[in-house]
Amino acid sequence: MIYELRRYTLHPGERDTLIGLFEREFVETQESAGMDVVGHFRDLDAPDTFPWLRAFTDMDSRKAALSAFYGGPVWKAHRDAANATMIDSDDVLLLRPAGYGFRRSPRPPVGAAALPSSVYVATICQVDPDATGAFHQFFAERAAPVLAEGGAAPVACFASEHAVNTFPALPVRTGEEVFVWFARFERAEDERVVEVPALEGFLTAAPRRLRLAPAARSALR
Repeated sequence: MIYELRRYTLHPGERDTLIGLFEREFVETQESAGMDVVGHFRDLDAPDTFPWLRAFTDMDSRKAALSAFYGGPVWKAHRDAANATMIDSDDVLLLRPAGYGFRRSPRPPVGAAALPSSVYVATICQVDPDATGAFHQFFAERAAPVLAEGGAAPVACFASEHAVNTFPALPVRTGEEVFVWFARFERAEDERVVEVPALEGFLTAAPRRLRLAPAARSALR
């Protein structure tokens, strides 16, 4: 599978406008074009952003699905309204699974408004390219057990996918090696930060944490 972790920067106050449009018009229509809308969120620390995840079987199917959706009638009908909420949509990490996997829930229907109580924390690590293999072994053998013991077990992990972007109309970040893991907490007050000894010795920058509250129709709950 190929994943995109997308994080849009929005004009102030436009997040709920975009989420409403996304949940009405862009979930089922993207999936009918051949992609999987994995989860979409509100960033608890960045109210003028919209983070979300989608997935594809492989790079060829990604090209076909994106071509179908962005060339199709639904996007053409609503793209001006969507784009009007955004300042930037190019913060996109192309990823592949690196262990574990999300537990999905049935998606609530269009019009659902109840918000899940849960919070997902995505930790984004910039890995030294020369230490990639060693880091993956370190994470599996040392970091993941420490996180689990501390009550912040990884529920999904991803690493950079370096394949050529098959749909260049939508840019992705290149020239970096990242590792991303997600932890899930049932309630915001359950969230905790667990320090992993020796982690930063593999990294080129301090880890970045995104605290993500699932939106009403997210399949991650």
